[in-house]
Amino acid sequence: MKDFIQNEMTRKVFFIVLAVLCLTPLVSSPIALVLGFGLAVFIGNPFEKHLHHYIHLLLQISIVGLGFGMKLDEALHAGKTGMMLTVVSIVTVMVLGYFLGKIFKLERPLSYLISVGTAICGGSAIAAVSPIIKPSTKQISLALAIVFTLNSIALFVYPAIGHLLNLSQEQFGLWCAVGIHDTSSVVGAASKYGDEALKIATTVKLARALWIIPVSLITMFIFKSKDSKIKIPWFIGYFIVAILLNTYFPFLDRFSTSITVLAKSGLNLTLFFIGSTLSLQTLKSIGFKPLVTAVLLWITISVGSLLYIIH
Repeated sequence: MKDFIQNEMTRKVFFIVLAVLCLTPLVSSPIALVLGFGLAVFIGNPFEKHLHHYIHLLLQISIVGLGFGMKLDEALHAGKTGMMLTVVSIVTVMVLGYFLGKIFKLERPLSYLISVGTAICGGSAIAAVSPIIKPSTKQISLALAIVFTLNSIALFVYPAIGHLLNLSQEQFGLWCAVGIHDTSSVVGAASKYGDEALKIATTVKLARALWIIPVSLITMFIFKSKDSKIKIPWFIGYFIVAILLNTYFPFLDRFSTSITVLAKSGLNLTLFFIGSTLSLQTLKSIGFKPLVTAVLLWITISVGSLLYIIH
């Protein structure tokens, strides 16, 4: 189909129309991702070179917007519920990732990127530790491709399993936050399950994302890098401010619903953007051993956290 749609302007119009469609209630989070991927495969993404910056910015703005739909007591309860599970799962994945890297004889930086991406928050964690361990561009691209591929699968698989096992909103929100890599897919899957699941998943996932800081410090020690800067996810602070404003300024209640609706639409658009940056060529570049390593880590954290939550 790319051969038939060679005009750049036509591709841009297709892209914009689908992007606007993803802002409407007609399109759910998983469908937004599929539309983006379909566009990339069949007609190509005319804005691919410029999207990566906007993906992170739009995700951060949308996450802050979700904060206006929460109260402080809800956030504290969710954070407390997921604390122990967060610590155990991060340590487990990092240790297991180290040994799997040795078993499959992966390059050390690639093994570490896959492990940290699975353990904390996907692409954001990979971006945070990359300047410290100084991997090659190919290793970064490979780790991101694997994480985004598994995220895409999780967006469909997690809600289906949640309904199959009759998980409560709280159980599913917590499971999403721990088992799914990227914040965008966590929020996308949780929003499809329910509003309560969305609140818990968002709060626990952002609390988990703060572990980028201590993990980055440990990474500097492991890789003996003293001249690297730690990338702090400052937008999480704005998310907390939004929760505080919504809790202590009751007049904001009249706007909070509209803000959260806009935030969810922004997250759908983010997933469309992410899908449009994937391609068959990217998926084909994923090697067997790195993929098996990532899948084993993902299964471990998914099944382990689910059993912990249920029992």
